[in-house]
This record gives sequence, C-alpha cells and structure tokens, in this order.
Amino acid sequence: MQNNKHMILVVVSIAAIFSVGLLPALAADTLIPSDFNEESWWKIIDFYDYARAYAASHGKAPPPASSHANLYLTYVNTRGIQVMYGGLANITDGTRTVTLPIQSWMMHYKSNNGSKDLVTAGSFIMLLAFEENGTTKYVDSPDINDTLYASFNMGFDLTNKFGAETLPGLSSKTEIIPLTSSADGLSWHWGMTYTNLTTIWWRTSMNPPFGHQFVAISRYDELAFTYDLILNPTDGTATLRTNYIVGKITDLWVFFGLLQLHYNNTGGYGPLGLVQWDDHNVHQFIQSRGIKMSIVQFQSTVILDHMVSFESDGATVNDTEASVDGSNITATADDGERIFIADFATKRTYNLYNCTKDPTEAQFDIYNTTARTAKVGGMADNPVFYIHTGLMRYIPLVLANMDPALYEQAKDHLLDMTYADYFYIIGYPTYSGYRIEHDPTYTVYFKAAAAIATPPNLGGAIILIAIIAAIAVAAVLLVRRRRPKYTSNIQVSNVPSSPSAVP
Repeated sequence: MQNNKHMILVVVSIAAIFSVGLLPALAADTLIPSDFNEESWWKIIDFYDYARAYAASHGKAPPPASSHANLYLTYVNTRGIQVMYGGLANITDGTRTVTLPIQSWMMHYKSNNGSKDLVTAGSFIMLLAFEENGTTKYVDSPDINDTLYASFNMGFDLTNKFGAETLPGLSSKTEIIPLTSSADGLSWHWGMTYTNLTTIWWRTSMNPPFGHQFVAISRYDELAFTYDLILNPTDGTATLRTNYIVGKITDLWVFFGLLQLHYNNTGGYGPLGLVQWDDHNVHQFIQSRGIKMSIVQFQSTVILDHMVSFESDGATVNDTEASVDGSNITATADDGERIFIADFATKRTYNLYNCTKDPTEAQFDIYNTTARTAKVGGMADNPVFYIHTGLMRYIPLVLANMDPALYEQAKDHLLDMTYADYFYIIGYPTYSGYRIEHDPTYTVYFKAAAAIATPPNLGGAIILIAIIAAIAVAAVLLVRRRRPKYTSNIQVSNVPSSPSAVP
C-alpha cells in the first residue's frame, strides 16, 4: 500500500531525531534510550525540554525557556510486545496554558508467525457533535450532509466575545492513573482524567472548502480515558480495551451573532448572567436542537517490507465511507496473515447517565452505538486538524540534514497528509449532554516470547514515543495566542513507591 510507504518515511525520519542520543533530563522525569530495555515504567515529562536540547545541538533557535508540554507516558515491554501510550495534559508558554485531551497508543511486535515487524497506532482526535436533517447519509452518525461541531481548543483570543463576563479558563485539573500490573504481568491498567474541561466548539465540514466558525464553549465535569491491556501468550493475542467517559456538560455558552447565552442546569442567561432569556436548561437545550455526540479516531498500521489491507465484512475500508456497526475492521498483510482487529461488535452499546432523572448518576440506560469509517480527505485535509498535522511540514527539513538523497526522493510524499489508513467515527445518538461510558476493543496478533523481558529493537520503541512526541510539539505551537493564566494542575492518584516501577 502506497500510504504505508509514506507512513514509514514519516515515522523513520522522526525516530532518527531520537537516535542521536539527545534525550535530556526532563523537569518531571528523565527519558533515556536504555529505558526501553525495561519491562515497564510510567513518566510525566516536559517534552519541550527535548526541543530545546535538540535546537541547541543543531544550531537552531531554541523555544522559549518558559514553554512546556506536559506529557504522560506509559511503557510495557513483555512477552515480545511493546506498548507505548501518551496523553497530553497541557501546554503552556509560562503565562498562558491550554488543556488538550490528545490520546495516542502504539504497539510494536512481530506478527503471529514471526515473519513481520510492525507498528500499529491509534489516536483519539476529538469529540464531534452533529445535527442531522432530511439529507443525512448515515442515520445517527455524522456525515458530510450534517451540521458538524468540532471540539478543539484552537488558538484564538476570545476575550472580546465575553465582554465584561469572565472567559472560562481553558486549563483543567488533570489526574494521572499510574501504570499497574497483575502479578503474572499479563494484565496492565493505566489512564488519565481531565476534570472541569472547557472546550471550544467550531462549526466545520467534511467537505472542501471545510472552514471553521466559532459557535460555542462548553464545560464538561470530566473527560476520562482508561486502558486495560490483556496479554494471552498461548493464543498470541494482545487485547486493548479503551474505556471512554464523556462527562455531562455543566455549562454551555452559545453565541448567536452578538448575543451570548449561558446555559447551565437552571436555564439560559444573558450577558453577566443577570437576565434569564430561556427556560431550557443546558440538557433541554441540547435535546431541543437534536444534537448528537460522537468521537473521531485515527488508525494506522505499518508493516516493514509488506503492504497491508483493511476490510470489514469482506469490503475494503481504505479511504471510504462504510458502516461497520456490529462488525470489525481487520488488518491483513499482503500474504494473508491477520495482524490486527478493531472490534465494534463485542461492545456495541454505551451507557448514558441521565443526571436529570438521577442526580447521583448511579443508574444508566443502555443504547446502541453506531460505527463507520470516513474518507481520509474529509479529515486529514481539514484545517481543524492542524494541531495533529502541523509538525509534518517540518519533517522534510530534518530529513534533509540526515540523508539528502532520501530527502529528494521523499520530500513530496512527506508533505502529503493523506497517509491515514482510515478514520473511524463512533456515534452516540441519544445524548442531551449527559454522561457517556463506552469501551471499544482492539486486538493484535503477535508472536509471544518468554516471560522474561529481553532488550527490544530500540528503533521500534523509539518510533512509538516519537509519534506521540510529534503531536505534543505540534500542539505547543498554538499556545502563544492563549489568554488564561497558567497552572500545570496535574495530580497523580494511587502513586506507586517509585514512578519507574510497577507493583
């Protein structure tokens, strides 16, 4: 597959930066190449320190000393598989900060028959709200004919939108769930929770010319991600269950031209909250508009020296719009070996906690999700995604310094943002701004090794962290236009005795 060739070039060029041994001592934890020989660890690092060290060693202008990107990393290296996770807590320039709930995971392993070296990666990209109409193409799933609202804390000064009213802070408390394991090392658990998360909503489209228009700001009581990795060496499978909690919306600021309404649990209020303009509370307003919720995710798999195809029920999903409700997407190598499955059938339902009926949120109702793939251009070419793709424009320059011949061959492809294998969207049709819980499942097929960890191919491990780091660096470029006051505001729950050891 040509797209995989593009991805390999991107990944290798980033990994080469790390191979020069310039990983510095970081503010929170130190990250060095020998870390990847260990069985496991978790760390909170300031990735921007790496950027400063790299700039200094290459005669480049360093980023400001006040710039930081707080990144939570976990690493598991056992039984022949390496799993890397990165969650971005926040980024700052020292006086302004923003919380960006970017989540990525990567697995590096040999295929089940041991003949292939590969990396598969997934990323949570954003929340995507949508309103359907009579021309919708996919019922209960956002498509090109729907009204779409992307959730991104993009770099715009919004103080003039609020006038005398205080602008909600774009930084939240972030809680780290440290990496832990079972006694036999076959089950692992970790995660991250963003509390009182403020997000900005933009009217957008999956069709050119795309564009984005600021329409609202909302505050969630939480946005949580927990992960359970379960290894079965006998069967040669590794299952990653990702549990998502989209907390209830507590506040919503909606902008109708010059009019701003603030919705909470009692109603909708005008500027400064002095006059009640609408009897609908925040949940009733969302329900009255017929707004539904979804999450957008990205998937990519690279097999060195092989091509890979992605199918659901016998049909390809590469760069297509295809429903995968109650099904799965299987990644298969060009010789027919199965290497990865994204499963949408095992947990097809989600839990919805209606806080209006039950303020304690102890009870929930069960509804069916929807799942479908989306055309790559409708996502990768959309400027609303420039947080995730902004760094790629700089990769050819890095590659030129390391391998001029390869640069000449690859420079055009490295600027092509359509390298994605597929984007997929999980829809939650019944919503009203209430709390959602859902846990999609992913399974890889690998050649299991002995229980004792052996030194891995460092290039593969470095590839994993490099992809996450790329997201953090691209995101940090946005900070300079932020307004809210900075606080790192990162907490750790149930801290083990050492951040490098898993009990």
